Amino acid sequence: MYKKLLSFLFFIITSFSFSLTSSELYQNMNLTNKISYDTFTKALIGYNQIKVKKEGIIVIIDYNKPSVEKRFYVLDIYKQKILYETLVSHGKNSGKNRTLVFSNNKHSYQSQLGFFKTLSSYQGQYGFSLRLRGLQKGINSNAESRSIVIHGADYVSESFIKKHGFLGRSRGCPAIPVKFTNEIIPLIAEGVVLFIDGNN
Repeated sequence: MYKKLLSFLFFIITSFSFSLTSSELYQNMNLTNKISYDTFTKALIGYNQIKVKKEGIIVIIDYNKPSVEKRFYVLDIYKQKILYETLVSHGKNSGKNRTLVFSNNKHSYQSQLGFFKTLSSYQGQYGFSLRLRGLQKGINSNAESRSIVIHGADYVSESFIKKHGFLGRSRGCPAIPVKFTNEIIPLIAEGVVLFIDGNN
């Protein structure tokens, strides 16, 4: 079934009244060598199945890539553009440079996989932050009770990588560079689909 979805998935770009295959959209957005086609297609399949959402924007985190590479993407699939591409942390118990293990359990300090929807933004312990709701029972359904949020962190930076050889890690939150929080969080708040992929 999954292979059939990969082969025949059509994505409707409603603003322009035409349809593109996932392959055409992938090529038009110049995602080669950024996000794997497999990860991108899984993200689109899930996006299309989530009925109540903010249309047009999708966030993809690709934990198949090491922490020293950019793996947080904000995509405008109507305009077929990459809006943001940046570093993102993983949980400190999920691995060092590679994100190897994942958990839905509280106090695991591991990252979670799957589909989420963004909720409201707020000022918290880590500054300007964004709440997330996990949509998959047993996989990420404890995101809210674990306080898994998008927030900025000083340890998510090229300077930290140069000093330590890997990116700083969180308690499970996908933290991004502080310099982007005021731009990215308002853009993706309140109903945007977030997909986190990883080798699991």
